[in-house]
Amino acid sequence: MTEIDVLAGLVGAGDVVVLSGAGLSTESGIPDYRGPSGAARRHTPMTYQAFTGDPDARRRYWARSHLGWRLIARAAPNAGHRAVARLQDAGLVGGIITQNVDGLHTAAGSSGVVELHGRLDEVVCLDCGNLTSREELDRRLREANPGFAAQVAHVNPDGDVDVPDGAVAGFRILDCGVCGTGMLKPDVVFFGETVPASRVADCFALVERARALLVLGSSLTVMSGRRFVLRAAKLGIPVAIVNQGPTRGDGHAAVRVDRPLGEVLPALADRIGAPAVSGVAGEPAAV
Repeated sequence: MTEIDVLAGLVGAGDVVVLSGAGLSTESGIPDYRGPSGAARRHTPMTYQAFTGDPDARRRYWARSHLGWRLIARAAPNAGHRAVARLQDAGLVGGIITQNVDGLHTAAGSSGVVELHGRLDEVVCLDCGNLTSREELDRRLREANPGFAAQVAHVNPDGDVDVPDGAVAGFRILDCGVCGTGMLKPDVVFFGETVPASRVADCFALVERARALLVLGSSLTVMSGRRFVLRAAKLGIPVAIVNQGPTRGDGHAAVRVDRPLGEVLPALADRIGAPAVSGVAGEPAAV
């Protein structure tokens, strides 16, 4: 049998849990850090320690993110996201765990997605815990920084932004609009930050109930996602991996497909006979 035959057999039997990573969103114009499109990133990821402990780093983050997130917000789910929604709608996928913060699984029609690292379209106060929408913060930042957009040198396709030092120095960051003094942070897990224990436990429970684990677009470089592959392997649950390039889970894979996800996943859904999900194709994600 070919690798696609094996993959179709595993997924077609149902009770599959999907674990997705940045590689699934690259065809929506959101480059990843480690895959084939990773070179498009100009800046290293912000760490939690730098964001909370260095006012200048926090100012640089918000200055770039204030403009860049709007491009990411216009990203639409691609054929891979829609194929996963089709497989879920057909009753073959029992759970979706994503390491992505872009909201594209939900925009494609999937439900009950466990967003391991949070969502970029929400902002949390680190003091009072209040959650607000990114749209609301965007409105406040535009009012606090009139004319800021005109000073931007370049916006990259993935939403990263080159901002002149002088513009960064003059950028005004805002505190929580509820408690008045709290530090605001996107409600996502930064590098160096810990995923909430209850969320991790929910993900382990999904994996442990699954008949198969399907990894999509993740290099499994960090333990945040790889631990679920290790748990599946320990329990004898078959692992299937579709990713461009090698992963740190390849040694545990029952089948490994190294091809574009936007090509493999729709073909897989067609082969298994999963119907299209109506009314969601091409809808933009709110991120």
